Amino acid sequence: MKVSENTSVSMPIKNMVGIIEAVAMGIFAYTEVTARLTSLETSRELFQADLLKKSEQKPTDQDKYAENYDKIFNSGKKKRLSKRERVLMEPPLFKNEKDKK
Repeated sequence: MKVSENTSVSMPIKNMVGIIEAVAMGIFAYTEVTARLTSLETSRELFQADLLKKSEQKPTDQDKYAENYDKIFNSGKKKRLSKRERVLMEPPLFKNEKDKK
């Protein structure tokens, strides 16, 4: 088969219109997905910026809470764990001889 400037290709117009429609739908879908991703990324960045701005404390608040921290959380006393708390933190391997089997 020889291909030259004079080689003709015949295609039904219905197939050509279908190909053009498929390409147009692909381009439209790509632009919509790109726009949606851009929108989501922008809203996430704005949300994070607002969250960081709201989480900052003023120095006066920090000083006020630092003075009363020990009073609030009783950190000056050493708290002894109850028997239940010790078992929950370090459970025994076997409760009795039946569990070993």
